[in-house]
Amino acid sequence: MTQKDPKALIRIARETGLEELAEPLNLAERVRELRKGRGMTLEQAANQAGLARSTLSKIENGQMSPTYEALKKLATGLEISVPQLFTPPVKDQVNGRMVITHSGQGAAHATATYEHELLANGLTKKQMLPYRARIRARSMEEFDGWVRHDGEEFLFVLTGVIRLYTEFYEPVEMRRGDSAYYDATMGHNVISVSDEDATILWVTSLA
Repeated sequence: MTQKDPKALIRIARETGLEELAEPLNLAERVRELRKGRGMTLEQAANQAGLARSTLSKIENGQMSPTYEALKKLATGLEISVPQLFTPPVKDQVNGRMVITHSGQGAAHATATYEHELLANGLTKKQMLPYRARIRARSMEEFDGWVRHDGEEFLFVLTGVIRLYTEFYEPVEMRRGDSAYYDATMGHNVISVSDEDATILWVTSLA
């Protein structure tokens, strides 16, 4: 991260490769995926949905276009809504993920105004970017204009006293335990107003 670009921290987290074009949903594959994801056999899913096993097998193999009544029964058996049958799963969705970042072991990224410690750095494809920041700036003149980026942001003061400047609101002084949630596309900057550098927890959405 360069000292002239405080937004680079957000960009680092977003650099996960080129987006792929969405493919048309295959209902047969979707039904089979939903059934297997619930650990159900064909017979179990068919019984729970009130369908013949052969009917469900034909649906999953693309040999039959189910009627709306059959779709309703199938959705009930899989404990989902009918629209969810036609909703693609979240790409690369993983359940039960967790990562621990011990104190002082985050990835460091220093700028002229902040010292960032990126948390949960070992977890890929995050929807949020959490990081601890030491606020070195003491005046707005130290910034090269407003910081702006996509998403929403949550700020929580850990130590010291800060002043949060935003593009559309009056500056507000915040102390330990105070928090703010705001639209990150709105210009924003933070300075320390206490003798020591303040520290804050920042969480930025990446979705």
